[in-house]
Amino acid sequence: MAVVRDIDPSASPLDYYSYELRRLREEAGLKQAQLGAIIFCTGSLIGMIENGKRVPTRDFSERVDAALGTDGHFSRLVGLVLRSVLPVWFQAYAEMEARAAYISTYQSQLVYGLLQTEAYARAVLATGLPERLDELVAARMERHRILRQEKSPMVWVVLDEGVLHRPIGGRQVMRAQLAHLLSFHENRWVQIQVLPCAAGEHAGLIGSFNGLRFDSDPDIVYTEDLISGHMTANPDTVREAALRYAHLQAAALSVEDSAVLIAQVMEERYGEQSEPDRHAVA
Repeated sequence: MAVVRDIDPSASPLDYYSYELRRLREEAGLKQAQLGAIIFCTGSLIGMIENGKRVPTRDFSERVDAALGTDGHFSRLVGLVLRSVLPVWFQAYAEMEARAAYISTYQSQLVYGLLQTEAYARAVLATGLPERLDELVAARMERHRILRQEKSPMVWVVLDEGVLHRPIGGRQVMRAQLAHLLSFHENRWVQIQVLPCAAGEHAGLIGSFNGLRFDSDPDIVYTEDLISGHMTANPDTVREAALRYAHLQAAALSVEDSAVLIAQVMEERYGEQSEPDRHAVA
């Protein structure tokens, strides 16, 4: 039998969620196993979340709300919980990203986080050998909600062509990831351009960077190094980033031609007739 941990609901978003889950479950007269049976999970999972040992997912939270009749209480809380799982240095950016009206990004190594599939994100995050991989993946997927909200931001992405050829997670993961990129082709709020290798030297050789524009706040530029991320609203930096981004857009393929290239790479490099998946298990 799991030891019940005393939870201080003011300690963190996760502790508050855990406290509320136990409180409202007990008010409903349900044991952990009974609630688990209703929402199709184990009682031990309920116990781990109530003890703050496991971070809840959005799907779990929505099912708990339905089972306990809590009117979206846990669905609202889980966003705060998942954001708190992100590295401390990234949390501020995630909050700003969620409020942005326009997001522009140049990515030299990876697909932009908002456009990553779960399998691709898992492969990327696993390179850091995190102890809480499942929670970090869930937190990254939670960021995607801003693309599905009623007033979603305009997102303009320039991807280096090398991103398409770098087999993150193996052939099947990459095929699904490129198909996911193509799924945005009819979405007028998400535009994707590919910067071809043939472009040679270009304005983004310095590395990846993001620009955030808001309805009423100053623009922000975000970059990352090996250790952490950095945001600045310095007008000179913002102006330089905007100039570089304009040059990158001009050097990149059009949105239409980019989609053609993505589809071509998806079939030729990651299709059924392509080379064996290096991640496959014999």
